[in-house]
Amino acid sequence: MRELLALREVSAGYGDAVVISRIDLRLVEGESLAVLGRNGTGKTTLLNTIVGITRHRGGRIELAGRDLTPMRPYRRAAAGVGWVPQERSIFKSLTVEGNLTAVARPGPWTVSRMYEMFPRLNERRSNLGNQLSGGEQQMLALGRALILNPRLMLLDEPLEGLAPILVEELLLALRRIIRDEGTSAILVEQNAQKVLGVTDRVAIIERGEVVYEGASADLAADRAVLESYLGVTAAGSRRKGRR
Repeated sequence: MRELLALREVSAGYGDAVVISRIDLRLVEGESLAVLGRNGTGKTTLLNTIVGITRHRGGRIELAGRDLTPMRPYRRAAAGVGWVPQERSIFKSLTVEGNLTAVARPGPWTVSRMYEMFPRLNERRSNLGNQLSGGEQQMLALGRALILNPRLMLLDEPLEGLAPILVEELLLALRRIIRDEGTSAILVEQNAQKVLGVTDRVAIIERGEVVYEGASADLAADRAVLESYLGVTAAGSRRKGRR
């Protein structure tokens, strides 16, 4: 498969602070990557750096061979980077349908497909963004990113703070988007067990550096690594991947 995203020795942060250091990651077309780590390790900063809203300190970011490093965020979006931030950032003064149609670009993901995937949004298509529940706002944020028809999706803790029933509903949508549709994605999430069942590969970040890479299925079965880096457990104890 062709390489889609390449981070080559990327360092970045905010102001004078360097948060991520010499990150080296690759993603091929149709592949998904989970980014895990404890709070404050640099996971969100990694996504923000790909989007272009951090202070660049070194290295190069490429999308399908195109250098994104000097580009402003809006140009990176036009190049094919879709982003679902923690804050969701929907247009609260627009209706659900207005949020979707305002940013839609030609491609396989359409408004009708968003409604088919998220029936709740179809039911509330005339509601304003500020009239939606937290889970519905998250669905809308995901729909807004998809309807840009990006080459790469970045999702920052999409399950955070949601009721269990909504978590399962969003996980089903993520499995469809990533597994069934083959959408290239990087997914930051605190819930390791949930996200490892959706993604192909995983990287763990500690103190701004990648300390583990491997297959998601291998990490899900590796209790020692999960306990060591994330403080969670899973069945099995076989260690794999690159440390």
